[in-house]
Parts: sequence; structure tokens; C-alpha cells
Amino acid sequence: MRKIDGYVMRTVGGAMFLVMMVVLSLDLIFAFIAELDDIRNNYQILDALWYVFLTLPRRIYDYLPLGAFMGCLVGLGSMASSSELTVVRAAGVSLKRIVWSAMKPALVIVVMGVLIGEYLAPPAERVAQSYKAVALGAGSNVASASGVWHKEGDSYIHLNAVQPNGVLHGVSRFQFDDDRQLLAASFAERAIYQGDHWLLENVRTTSFEDDRTVRVDDRTLRWETGLSPGVLSVLIVKPENLSMTGLYTYATYLGEQSLNASRYWLAFWKKALMPLGTAVMVLVAISFIFGPLRSVTMGFRVFTGLLVGLLFKYMQDFLGPMSLVYGFNPMLAVLVPIAVSAVAGGILMRRAG
Repeated sequence: MRKIDGYVMRTVGGAMFLVMMVVLSLDLIFAFIAELDDIRNNYQILDALWYVFLTLPRRIYDYLPLGAFMGCLVGLGSMASSSELTVVRAAGVSLKRIVWSAMKPALVIVVMGVLIGEYLAPPAERVAQSYKAVALGAGSNVASASGVWHKEGDSYIHLNAVQPNGVLHGVSRFQFDDDRQLLAASFAERAIYQGDHWLLENVRTTSFEDDRTVRVDDRTLRWETGLSPGVLSVLIVKPENLSMTGLYTYATYLGEQSLNASRYWLAFWKKALMPLGTAVMVLVAISFIFGPLRSVTMGFRVFTGLLVGLLFKYMQDFLGPMSLVYGFNPMLAVLVPIAVSAVAGGILMRRAG
């Protein structure tokens, strides 16, 4: 029995690895082609290659659930096509044992996903984004069209680039009064964190009075703000590419500032429930093999798998923005597609058993 378990695990695990290699190779090629449109200033072809390489952990994390689902579908499907599953069942191996053997490689992928999503992808993504922003000229004398925005009290802040070592490039600040009238605007070429405050360099401040404007230039200027390098490192990365701890920290910070943090809570629940979603999708793939896709061709299995995977993704992508617009719990937006898939997989498995 152990040999049969090992064979099922190797077949399914090998198919998952193959699917991941194919999908990642295509994604990296298209990502590099897309980066060629941004080549200018100090951002050249080698920089684009380095940027794509730094985003590789994030791309692996994004495709792990798809790799587990499609790999299980392809691996068990090949065994079904060659009648190996029929022989295994005839040898007295229960359906539950086959399911558990196929689930083991998926569990390895889940663990890998958690580790990559928490400890590898977020810091690599921060380095990639700051590296690209600086290469594109984030340290110039004006605010860039890209960068990140943040609101703190009555002030709006724009940062051209945020480096993980506590250095900011292109800091623009706009201060408004209670009537939303602009009081002052300033631009600093760079800011360096000093432990409890930021030190702005080469600052130009323009104050707007009743009948005139006043400009003041400072070589250095102390900036007191609640933004720490840890909080700012969250800003430069899309919510779905942050770690769960980073999402929780920043969502809590936004709540303390009386700002809407629903987008970050949605990303938090997507990451928190990713292991459960991956396991459920693998269960659906197994139920397909022992149910309606037992005797079809491999091409049809792959086509069906893509449809089901896209349907699952689109359900979450549809319910996620709905939770932001209508204000219901973002956890439900993530959990409902998982629950629907789990029920469908359970029904098919009971029929197969």
C-alpha cells in the first residue's frame, strides 16, 4: 500500500511541478515584454530583467493554487486514462486513501505558499518596486506621475519612491484647512528616517495666504509624522502582495486614522484563507476525476480545469469589490466561493464513492 501511496504522490506532485513551470515560464516572458514599455532614464533592459526576477516569488505565490488544482487534475487524469486508478481501486485501495495520497503534495504547496507569502514575496516585492521607482527618476525635483499617496489628518502626502532602508525620494505634502482650502504645499527631494522623525532634505515650501504666496527654501527640515518605515513599506506594495502581518498592521493603522481599511482586510482574508481554498480546489479536481471527467480526454480535462479555476477566481474577484462597495464583511467575499466549491466537490465525491 505504501508503494501505491508513493506512486500517487509522485504522479500528482510531478504534474503540479510541471504545470507550475509552464505557467511561470509564460508569465515571466510576458512580464518582461511588458517591462520593455517602461525602459527610460536609468531603467534599461538589465534593470527590467532584475525587476522581473525580484517579482518571481510573488508570481510563484500567485500561481500555487492554480498549480495545485491543475496538477492534481492532470496527474490523476493521466492515471485514469491509463486505467491505473481502476487497478488501484481493484487492489482494495479505498477512495479516501487515494484522496489523501493526492492531497499530500497539495499540502506541501500550501505550506510553501504560506512561507513564500509571508517571508519571501513581500520583501522582494518592496525591493523590486523601490528599485524600479528610483531607476525611473524618483529622485527628481518634481513629483512623479506614479508613486504612492497617503492621507494623514488634514494633509495629503505623495511619495515618488520608498526604499526599505528608511529613505524616501520625492516627498510632496499638501496641507488643507477645514474648508478644504489649500494652506501650504511642499516638496523635498529626499527624507531619511532618524528613529522618531524624518529629516527632509532640500525642501521647498509654498504657503498660500489671502493675497499672496510665500516660498521658503530649507536645506533640512524636521518632519514629525506617524509614518514609520514599516508602515511606508506597506504603501509601495499592492495589498494582495503583502504579508498577513503587514496587512493587519496597516489596516489597524488606517483604522486609527479613521480611514477606510476594507481593501486591506479583503487582501488579509484572501491570504488567510488561501490554504483552505487550495485544499478545496484540489478536492474539486479529485472529484472530477472520479466523477464526470473519468473517461474524457486529457485536453478536455485541462479545458474544464481552466474553466472551473477561472470561475472560482472570478467569483472572488466579483464578490471582493462588492464587499468594498456595499460594506459587508470582506471575509464573506472570500469564504463564499470556497464554501460553494467545497459543497460541489463533496457532492461529486459522494456520488463517486
